[in-house]
Amino acid sequence: MKKHDFSKLGYSTRILHAGHKVDPTTGSHTMPIYQTSTFVFEDADQGAARFSGTDPGYKYSRLGNPNTDALAEKIAALENAEAGLCFGSGMAAISTVMFHLVKTGDHVVAADALYGATFALFEKTLKGKYGVEIDWVDTSDVEKVKAAIKPNTRVIYLETPANPTLKMADIAAISELTEGTDIKVVVDNTFMSPYFQRPIDLGAHVSIHSATKYIGGHGDVVGGIAVGYADIIKPLFADLKEIGPIMGPFDAFLLNRGVRTLALRMEKHNENALKVAEFLEAHPEVTAVYYPGLKSHPQHELAKRQMSGFGGTLSFEVKSFEKGKTLMNSVKLAHLAVSLGDVHTLIQHPASMTHAIMPKAEREASGVTDGLIRLSVGIEDVEDIIADLDQALRA
Repeated sequence: MKKHDFSKLGYSTRILHAGHKVDPTTGSHTMPIYQTSTFVFEDADQGAARFSGTDPGYKYSRLGNPNTDALAEKIAALENAEAGLCFGSGMAAISTVMFHLVKTGDHVVAADALYGATFALFEKTLKGKYGVEIDWVDTSDVEKVKAAIKPNTRVIYLETPANPTLKMADIAAISELTEGTDIKVVVDNTFMSPYFQRPIDLGAHVSIHSATKYIGGHGDVVGGIAVGYADIIKPLFADLKEIGPIMGPFDAFLLNRGVRTLALRMEKHNENALKVAEFLEAHPEVTAVYYPGLKSHPQHELAKRQMSGFGGTLSFEVKSFEKGKTLMNSVKLAHLAVSLGDVHTLIQHPASMTHAIMPKAEREASGVTDGLIRLSVGIEDVEDIIADLDQALRA
């Protein structure tokens, strides 16, 4: 088949066609699952050539598989990145990228509002075990980021919008701070997906996704993806093959299938989330709502400039943890479950669930209070989502 320059195609077209491979043996339109641990060589010379790198063919699935390669190629094309790699989970992607970019004595400027497991990786492992300096900074303030940079800074790590506070960082302005330096800007882009936000276009060096979320979209697979500049991603492969946090071929198959509907799903998530956020903002039992699509969000203008949509995840405050517990025990349509990006609406309590690993002082300082509820708005009829939340809030 003829190859296209995907940059010249419409975004929904790119979602379908970038990385899509027709099986050369049978002509199967759907790419088969290459559920194999190893690949057979025609002869000893071919085996030697593949291990030396002169023959790019496959040899062993930890070292590459057609399903994971197709997915990495697709997401890299959607983010306008030069290269991509797949991992067994979002945390596998984050940890491998960070282990590649920093060493003992290096310094990291990290957003003060991060996913709980990312906080633990930075604080307990990078800092606690390997002596990497970590400064937790309010990355919504570019001047604070600038002031935190040191001679040994190697990474500025952003999560924007942040999980679960939806606080944002100006990717372009922060990336400008690293021009002419060795500092790399790494962005967790999970909340927006490649459809609504593309950090590489804004100057970042690496964009990471928990593919479990919006890329998969159906709550049936766990995976991670990192895309970015080739001079970072290609050497990163050496760490991937040695540490071994690979994505399996069946998981890659599910993600390649799920991402086909990314544009349709994200538009519906966005449409529903905005209506739910507006409903919650007017509800007497809700004290605050955090969603970039609301005009009341302090960074609404940045959201409009940096993203093409506002996503499907929001957080809101109720008066106490007990009120939130009653709410979560009273929903009938929404599922009480962690994760996000599923076609079903999911509700959870970050302070006692996804961010429980964070010490209480750090958790509250980052905005994760006991009354904070995170809602991943699904693609159900929005009137049904709102009715469910209303009855639960009044319970």
